[in-house]
Amino acid sequence: MRSNRRSILFMRLLLLLLVAWSPASWWRGRGWGATAVGVNWGTSPSSSHPLPPSVVVPGLLQANRVARVKLPDADPSVLASLAGSGIAVAIGVPNEMLRSLSSSKSAAVSWVHDNVTRYVSSTNGGSVRIEFIAVGDEAFLLGYGQTFQPHVVGAATNIQRALTAANLANTVKVIVPCSSDVYQSESNLPSKGHFRPDLNKTMIELLSFLDKHGSPFVVDINPFLTFQQKKNLSLDFVLFQTNSHPLSDGPNKYRNHFDMSIDTLVSALSKVGYAEMDIIVGKIGWPTDGAMNATPAVAQIFMQGLVGHLQSKAGTPLRPKRPPRETYLFSLLDEDQRSIKTGNYERHWGIFTFDGQAKYNVDLGQGSKALASAHDVDYLAQKWCVVNNNKDISNVSGSASEACSTADCSALSPGGSCSGIGWPGNVSYAFNNYFQLHDQSADSCDFGGLGLITTVDPSVGDCRYTIALRTSFSTSIHQRLVARWSMTIRGGTFFAFLLLFIWC
Repeated sequence: MRSNRRSILFMRLLLLLLVAWSPASWWRGRGWGATAVGVNWGTSPSSSHPLPPSVVVPGLLQANRVARVKLPDADPSVLASLAGSGIAVAIGVPNEMLRSLSSSKSAAVSWVHDNVTRYVSSTNGGSVRIEFIAVGDEAFLLGYGQTFQPHVVGAATNIQRALTAANLANTVKVIVPCSSDVYQSESNLPSKGHFRPDLNKTMIELLSFLDKHGSPFVVDINPFLTFQQKKNLSLDFVLFQTNSHPLSDGPNKYRNHFDMSIDTLVSALSKVGYAEMDIIVGKIGWPTDGAMNATPAVAQIFMQGLVGHLQSKAGTPLRPKRPPRETYLFSLLDEDQRSIKTGNYERHWGIFTFDGQAKYNVDLGQGSKALASAHDVDYLAQKWCVVNNNKDISNVSGSASEACSTADCSALSPGGSCSGIGWPGNVSYAFNNYFQLHDQSADSCDFGGLGLITTVDPSVGDCRYTIALRTSFSTSIHQRLVARWSMTIRGGTFFAFLLLFIWC
């Protein structure tokens, strides 16, 4: 009896020593002792002048003790910058690659070798801690139709085989990020949740694959879009406010939209036999510009409410004390080239501005401290392009539209931070963004003689006239314009041809 007691005491002491002497990041990175919260880090081509990885990793991720990061692709410079950092990484496979990876086992083997094996086994500068390969980016989105759906499970299967062949299947898991539109509830009650009928066969195949390999279900949730689309949904309910009116679903009461969405998914999983499958939230956030209610103040309320809810480990009514295994906030930085098909706010998801300055405060791992912003950011010269008021500007609107066809003018949208500056300030804003997009080249501030380069900052109130970062991205911007031109010409639009002719 005494011997057993001594053994138990010894084991407890050993465990305490392990906790005391192990690096905090080791425990936090695995979600033990802290909520497993990470961030999505979008890189080029979604940003015209991306903040260099050499600044992002030490200045934003490590400085704020971010434990995990999710990438849209396997950008070599980004992965190299994460080497030796200890940050857990999920790398993405773009939708455009799904067909080839699904149809070719050798293509999957090559992709795994080039984008996974070489980084996890590297000894030069340290290895990259790759934990997930995210196959596709919301490939089942209703708007995509059948474009990517037939290739998702095949691509995931071939990548899984390639991981097994490389002896990485036990450390790197394959996941498939799905938009929350893959499940639905006509009555708006979580208990009635089910998968979209058009996805039934594919979803069963996917869930069988995930279950077989011990992978979680990954869902991307967009509460801002849901709030815009559902007029009966209160802002307080979405923002985790305690004074919001709860929704009753049988014996369960829901006090926020997040729990409703998770439990609608839980019900959908239960109906097809996967009630206990782990869930990861792959994307969730709140924009700060480009629309009504898209402000840093509202974003802070949402993000702090979300992270506080996750840290409480309360879980949901259908999964009490079992919150999502991991949650990746969207997004680390603003991305001025993101598609604005669903709204101009799409370019303003960042917790940080494009140049790494914190917009508000939320706990990414730094605890009660304020977020650290990036230092030693390399900007272009302190100059801006504005409308020349000494010229006849009565017909300047056409030039502004030309500028906004490629530059980011989303802050001018109703509710945006620059929506109230009026005319011709809005023209100057458009001119400057085009000027910065093209690395401040003199001809990009011409606009038929209506533009003027100035060294006086024209920013007004919350409307910031930005200066671009010094990068080597101008070549790829030019290539992207060529691609857009060729696509638009096929659609019959002459304006893009004229713009490209001027630029070239």
